[in-house]
Amino acid sequence: MARNIQSLERAAAMLRLLGGGERRLGLSDIASSLGLAKGTAHGILRTLQQEGFVEQDDISGRYQLGAELLRLGTTYLDVHELRARALVWTDDLARASGESVYLGVLHQQGVLIVHHVFRPDDSRQVLEIGAMQPLHSTALGKVLSAYDPVAHSEALEADRKPFTDRTVCELADFEHILDLTRARGYASDVEETWEGVASVAAPIHDRRRMPVGAVGITGAVERLGLDGSLRPDLIAAVRDCARAVSRDLGAGRF
Repeated sequence: MARNIQSLERAAAMLRLLGGGERRLGLSDIASSLGLAKGTAHGILRTLQQEGFVEQDDISGRYQLGAELLRLGTTYLDVHELRARALVWTDDLARASGESVYLGVLHQQGVLIVHHVFRPDDSRQVLEIGAMQPLHSTALGKVLSAYDPVAHSEALEADRKPFTDRTVCELADFEHILDLTRARGYASDVEETWEGVASVAAPIHDRRRMPVGAVGITGAVERLGLDGSLRPDLIAAVRDCARAVSRDLGAGRF
């Protein structure tokens, strides 16, 4: 059996560490977190820096992820068929709804955001491509858990922790929500993940009618809500977008 290369494992762990939590970390923090000697950690960081995967701040001396990772990630996303097929439709959904649009796929025990269209206004927004969202509380995650058996298993095994007092964590209640999602063809999240924020999402299927992702909108509760419920026109717009992307991927009309 082939043995793993320890230096590559350490480099990968270092990139994961820099990709989560604090934006910038010092050498001591990195070495301590990974259980490495400072000299070993510095050598790996220097190599990653030379390749463009890591950058060092000139003033603080702290490290952060480099631009080369973004370039590689963008290359992957550009060839990702789901994202390519969804580009036009998600732009249309953002214009029609006036809200941010997210395209997500299952990744490990969460939802990986592979495409994000900004809300079409002049507000300051942060691009969230590459961000992870939980399966049990977000609209995207519920859709994937309802339609994808693998996502369903991952959601059951994941730590379904509460983010707000509205988060559904109990297994029986969560399964009921998934049944409801399948029955109505969409999922919602009304302040279950973030206070004051609501979202709606619908499933995307491929030519085999297999679930390959989910698309949804996210915005302030007061904009997405109407008389205590989510606006029907926004739900319809999200479902229409999901159907359009599915048809572009070869799924029949449904």
